[in-house]
Amino acid sequence: MITISEYDVIVAGGGTAGVAAAVAAARNGADTVLIERYGFLGGAMTAGLVNPFMTFYAGNEQIIKGIFQEIIDRLKDMNSYDEKTKAFDNEAMKLVADQMVKEAGVKLLLHTYISDVLITKGNAVRGVEVHNKSGRQVVLGKVTVDATGDGDVAVMAGAPYEKGRKEDGLTQPLTLNFRMGGVDVERMPPRDEINRLFEEAKAKGEITIPRENVLYFSTTRKGEIHFNTTRVVRADGTKAEDLTYAEIEGRRQMAELIKFLREKVPGFENAYLLMSGVQIGVRETRRIIGEYALTEEDIVKARKFKDVIARGSYPIDIHSPTGGGTIIKRPPTGESYDIPYRCLVPKKIDNLLIAGRYISSTHEAQAAVRIMPIVVAIGQAAGTAAALAVRLAVSPSELDVSLLQKTLKEQGAILR
Repeated sequence: MITISEYDVIVAGGGTAGVAAAVAAARNGADTVLIERYGFLGGAMTAGLVNPFMTFYAGNEQIIKGIFQEIIDRLKDMNSYDEKTKAFDNEAMKLVADQMVKEAGVKLLLHTYISDVLITKGNAVRGVEVHNKSGRQVVLGKVTVDATGDGDVAVMAGAPYEKGRKEDGLTQPLTLNFRMGGVDVERMPPRDEINRLFEEAKAKGEITIPRENVLYFSTTRKGEIHFNTTRVVRADGTKAEDLTYAEIEGRRQMAELIKFLREKVPGFENAYLLMSGVQIGVRETRRIIGEYALTEEDIVKARKFKDVIARGSYPIDIHSPTGGGTIIKRPPTGESYDIPYRCLVPKKIDNLLIAGRYISSTHEAQAAVRIMPIVVAIGQAAGTAAALAVRLAVSPSELDVSLLQKTLKEQGAILR
């Protein structure tokens, strides 16, 4: 038996962008449902165990506020955010997401997978088919926000997309984040020395991780170190077989690195594995083709757009799709670039908005806008746009962007 329910706005995916989109849509008057496959919200911020927040400043100017600032404030209230390092407690983040969604009045469906998309004759998304413990259900909506992380809804609807870099279609590598506890942080050597020991171990064949160095961060807890060092290359995050391989290979690399740290790096002698991500972190998969594609030049020249809905200053940061090495290309010091609304509006499909790291962009530009603070800002813009489109009975592609910008500013977003 199929159950049918109907809402103003459907948000597909309760990750970093999806939480912001659902909260924004509901706060702007839309009857909103948020559909998430896990038993908790947050995406990269929770399931991916990604930490800390990358920069949301351009020089001394904070350029991302709104819902993102509210997340920070709530984490601070729980003593779960470090102002200096921008590290946050991933478990506290689950609670923050729950609170914000509940307080906004969002209908939440956890443990629910989207299996199909309902399309009208005019190529407009009418809703989605989902499956969960209650069986098959049809969820109808006037506007749908795809916040699945990979553009799953958009692709099922027939939206055009690109994947990977131009020359070979390879995407950035996948990384399993993990943490070690019981670390004597005071005895840890400087980064250069840890990396020297790492290179030495690689030369001896003791380390096979294809990354060029050890990337680690402090956390909000004493004696903990967070690692973003595993690197699974040539894996496609939209293929089940590749994801299966990547999860297993990520854990193998994690175990290899832990052994190295315990045996070779002072301060880790009595350290232990505390946790790893619920899922491997995916930096890049599809990029939905929209009305405008953000480019490398837009990032490095800090371009501004009339239809700006979010800002960023994080550089192009491409982890090599084939092995060691990381390419960094920065905008001018102290400057920011704009993300235009057109990047959220897919071609050929109506009543659908894109929210997340896979907005319309090139491989290079995606490597800049994929970070969590920017993704939250994009999610807020998408959810707000969806609610306004419903209220005005217009397609998202026909929405007056100046009204969207005005609404975002009133709700804390920094656009200029």
